[in-house]
Amino acid sequence: MNYEEILSNLIPWFLSSGIKVIVILIGAKLIGRFGKVFIEKFIREAVKPDRVTKDKEGEKKREDTLIRIFNSILNIVIWVIAIMAVLPEFGMDVTPILAGAGLLGLAIGMGAKNIIADFLAGIFIILEDQYRVGDSVKIAGIEGVVKNLNLRRTIIKDAEGVEHSIPNGQIKVSANKSR
Repeated sequence: MNYEEILSNLIPWFLSSGIKVIVILIGAKLIGRFGKVFIEKFIREAVKPDRVTKDKEGEKKREDTLIRIFNSILNIVIWVIAIMAVLPEFGMDVTPILAGAGLLGLAIGMGAKNIIADFLAGIFIILEDQYRVGDSVKIAGIEGVVKNLNLRRTIIKDAEGVEHSIPNGQIKVSANKSR
């Protein structure tokens, strides 16, 4: 196979499919950037400042955490869609990939439902500002000070110095004694 033959096959492909691939990738990048700006503005406006403690640093950390979470989710969704849109341009049928991804998603969702519940509960705990690191709380029958809070779990240190790790999905009632 010589270079002229390769070039004669490549030019028509580029003029039809190659341009589509470039447009899809540039579109995904632009949507990601606009989405990032939109998410940041929306969260900075939506998160209400704590009028009791006026903790600007805590609010900033909370906003930054939410922005990172939603930006990560947006980027994953955008790039999965972009890849699924680009693959047919290379002659690949995405139907089996989508069917397999659906089954895989279902299996992972069933197997990891507690982890998913923990993450969703963690997002709402942070979003609703139920409590923060350093707050005195009573959660799941345990009283103490919040030592760490992330999307998966809350760590409380009780009066005896024992640290309790509570999955956020198991927190049904919480009492914040600091506010």
